[in-house]
Amino acid sequence: MDSTRKLIVMTSLALLLSACGGRIVPPSATAGAPAPVRRPTPSKPLPPVANPTIVPAGANAAGAGVVAGPAVSSLGIGQSRAARALAAFRLSCRELVRRTDQSGLTRGADWAPACNAAQSVTDRDALDFFATNFETVQVGDGKAFATGYYIPEIAGSRDRRRGYEVPIYGRPADLIDVDLGKFSDALKGKSIRGRVDGKNLVPYYDRTQIETGAMTQAPIIAWAADPVALFFLQVQGSGDVRQPDGSTFRLGYDSQNGRDYTGIGALMRDRGMLERGHATMQDIVAWLHTHPDEGREVMRANKSYVFFRLLDGPPLGAMGLPVTGGVTVASDPKFVPLGAPIFLSMDRTDATGLWIAQDTGGAIKGANRVDTFWGAGKEAEAIAGGMSGRGTAFLLVPVGTLARLQGGGSGTTPQR
Repeated sequence: MDSTRKLIVMTSLALLLSACGGRIVPPSATAGAPAPVRRPTPSKPLPPVANPTIVPAGANAAGAGVVAGPAVSSLGIGQSRAARALAAFRLSCRELVRRTDQSGLTRGADWAPACNAAQSVTDRDALDFFATNFETVQVGDGKAFATGYYIPEIAGSRDRRRGYEVPIYGRPADLIDVDLGKFSDALKGKSIRGRVDGKNLVPYYDRTQIETGAMTQAPIIAWAADPVALFFLQVQGSGDVRQPDGSTFRLGYDSQNGRDYTGIGALMRDRGMLERGHATMQDIVAWLHTHPDEGREVMRANKSYVFFRLLDGPPLGAMGLPVTGGVTVASDPKFVPLGAPIFLSMDRTDATGLWIAQDTGGAIKGANRVDTFWGAGKEAEAIAGGMSGRGTAFLLVPVGTLARLQGGGSGTTPQR
């Protein structure tokens, strides 16, 4: 998932849309009334650690500057939370130990001791496992911002029929991924998507071109009832589709056209389409439905377009592994190693705790920026719908990581 993935039903959601925040998808008309936003229980986050090595323009975590955080045992991680995080971490290990860490903090081999130990740890000993095998580091200033996402449901059909006439496309055959790092060391970690036109590689079709028929090599895997719901499903990157007979099937992110994502919330406010105090998710969706022609043009201002594939199992994150509600977060792999534990100390209790970074998001960029995953259903919608938390993030890395980064040897003594 480029995750590209991602339903907020509160006033701050319009802000998230405009700032490329969390993945946001309105519930479909057939899915019932939107779940009310759940009022969070406030909490006081831990203060960040003073970091004299902060480099605001750092391209990754190592470049942004890291500093030692508090001992894992002092974070107040609950036993049940630790056990759920352990299960997700254990699952992530098979990819974690062989991935190239874009953050510059760790190497695959660094994770092997913890991953090996995790295989035999019981839930009862989960908290001690994290305290023994990990130390915390703070990336940059440590100031975290968390949004939420969940698995939405829209109305659709595998077959085209009256009322279900908006195509949902699979990955086009002529979409090409280019790893620029293979052409120049200076471009390592950078990639582009495009298509071949004659002898040239050119940008792939944008949203307007796709919707007006320029794309000819993409399979249609399903049909949506509502173009607005499909638009936001693309922002989310995955979801369930409920057919007229009540059955459902699941769509997952397959690829994206390579165009930059543009949030429409700020655009609508700038054009005076949304009145002050009337910028909730419901307001945005209602406006798009009430003004279909203008709404179509507003949505086309976001040139990014997501392609889907059919899923026959649980939702998968960017590691190609199942994600878990209340445990998985999407983050920027340039600042958080995919599969790593991350502790969030936020201004609301539901976002505070130990998470595992198993996903990414096209709008989730930079240090200490996370998108918390809540699963499916009304409860998940209610939590994700109101998720806008601020606080402090501490990344859990294998013991000795900081000493190695600072040139002080491998290190063997964890913070306890």
